[in-house]
Amino acid sequence: MDQESVELIQDQIFMVRGQQVILDSELASLYGVETGALNQAVNRNKDRFPEDFCFRLNKREWDDLKCQIGIASELAGDLKSQNVISSGHGGRRSLPRVFTEHGALMAATVLRSKQATAMSVFIIRAFVQMREALATNQAILKRLAEIDNTLLSHDSALRDLYTKILPLLEASEPKPRRKIGFHPASER
Repeated sequence: MDQESVELIQDQIFMVRGQQVILDSELASLYGVETGALNQAVNRNKDRFPEDFCFRLNKREWDDLKCQIGIASELAGDLKSQNVISSGHGGRRSLPRVFTEHGALMAATVLRSKQATAMSVFIIRAFVQMREALATNQAILKRLAEIDNTLLSHDSALRDLYTKILPLLEASEPKPRRKIGFHPASER
């Protein structure tokens, strides 16, 4: 796996409840197991998956996430085939579970498959790179806010200076000067 693979994994990571998470179906696919098998392993090891490692989405979060992902009708069909949404007979009967970075790593340990162990490294790298990008963006936004405040204070100072100079400029109209040189009597 290379940087391109990490970037593909990053495309499957979303923000929910202020945390970066990956859907159980996506994680199961990356780990080479069925979504049901992943969720069954989580259920058998509940003590290893506290709320900050993995949690079930509520209906509103799932609807928001579907909009964020941009689930079109053909993608919805793909998700039905992956048991992400209920298809009437079989399929998912509950809302999806999402895993944070730590939950994805813990899932690899409870699944005990070679592919899960190998893929967990790349999934963690994807989470880390996204966190670094968010931190960089936060730093840039903070610096832009500082620049904005500086510009606002400069703008205010310039406005004050202009209001103080304006009366001086209006009061000091130049007096007509006498022209130098010979002037006929009619011009005096």
